[in-house]
Amino acid sequence: MAKANKKQALGRGLSALLKDPDNDIQSAQDKNADKVIGNIVELDLEDIEVNPFQPRTNFSEESLRELASSIKELGIIQPITVRKIGHNQYQLVSGERRFRASKLLELETIPAYVRIANDQESLEMALVENIQRQDLDPIEIALSYQRLIDEINLTQEQMSERVGKKRSTITNYLRLLKLDPIIQTGMRDGFISMGHGRALIAIDDTSTQLDIYESILTKKLSVRETESMVRNINTPNTKASNKTDNEIPTFIKTGINSFSEYFGHKIDVKVSKNGKGKITIPFHSEEDFNRIKKLVEGAK
Repeated sequence: MAKANKKQALGRGLSALLKDPDNDIQSAQDKNADKVIGNIVELDLEDIEVNPFQPRTNFSEESLRELASSIKELGIIQPITVRKIGHNQYQLVSGERRFRASKLLELETIPAYVRIANDQESLEMALVENIQRQDLDPIEIALSYQRLIDEINLTQEQMSERVGKKRSTITNYLRLLKLDPIIQTGMRDGFISMGHGRALIAIDDTSTQLDIYESILTKKLSVRETESMVRNINTPNTKASNKTDNEIPTFIKTGINSFSEYFGHKIDVKVSKNGKGKITIPFHSEEDFNRIKKLVEGAK
């Protein structure tokens, strides 16, 4: 207990040092900078502003209340990290959930590590540190990787070294950003997993992506079932298809595109030797079936 009190007293002493206008620390080379950088400092919550570079955009109110309850019982176990932006002014680099929960409790101070960094360094620190967290959703991670590429000009190889992830892992996350925004939102809200999203990337057509997405939700499809559905769409039975193509009359070949455009799916046509044939209209979900039904009923 004495050790803990000594550490807390040290933090309060450093806080007073930072508030002294005659010893304003602006860089790592300034006097007393070595006493602050790398140590835990008790900072006033009102002197800290949120980080505009924060990759996390969703903060669950329920989880914040749970964290606040934990902080009330046990205190803040892991200090936040801030960067000094002016005299007695700080900006969050990481730890926004702890910062928000502390505000919910109306605490006056919070333990923090103080860093000296410019805007670009702060952005990189925030993105890299947040990528390492376990509670970011796949889209938040993908957006963080994309920002490192766009704003810090890191290559995927450089990112791999910074965040300790394989280049192929980074590529898989970045590819998620090619999905329709509705599907990205579903992943962020936990309706589908990253595995579902990776399977859907193989579908180029946006409307087909959304059709499969609806099937995943309504039929509670597993990742493996989703992958199987995607394979069936991307790799139809070519042998049967070639045989059918040889037997389809020209008048059908020239008119089948109109059917496909009308129903919003690739229509399958089979023709027998006696000239009779069969048209197959696929659907991917109950909603898709009802959509096609309305098209048919409207044409009557």
